[in-house]
Amino acid sequence: MTERTVLAEDLFQKGFNCAQSVLCPFGSEAGMSQKDCLKVAGSFGAGMARRAETCGAVTGGLMALGLKYGMLKAGDGQAKKKNYDEAEKFMAEFERRNGSVVCRDLLGCDISTPEGAKMASERKLTSTLCPQLVKSSVEILENLLEGAS
Repeated sequence: MTERTVLAEDLFQKGFNCAQSVLCPFGSEAGMSQKDCLKVAGSFGAGMARRAETCGAVTGGLMALGLKYGMLKAGDGQAKKKNYDEAEKFMAEFERRNGSVVCRDLLGCDISTPEGAKMASERKLTSTLCPQLVKSSVEILENLLEGAS
């Protein structure tokens, strides 16, 4: 288990959301403080603002890729393309490993509804499945970034 994975899992176990837990291990390498990582990713957990849309482990991963590859100059189409290409690879691999990038599909219930939230709680999904999704996201990012120059 890598240092990044340990940090991500530790943050998630402490109650930070999936997006925060994935972004933080990579943010510091890009010069972002942990505080800023936690703040910027704070609304993206539970499928973006608890709407059960795109999984927070995915959105946190996309933020990490943006820190590495994001376009910094207007008109830099090459950087924009690189960022989107890496983001697509990341999302495709996450979906391949986990079956979807959508929170409600991954969990098998819609946590944006009271019934779905109750079902997720009864099934203890945030302590069983969600940590696996966080770990998966970090592993995919590490594999993508290892090949980066």
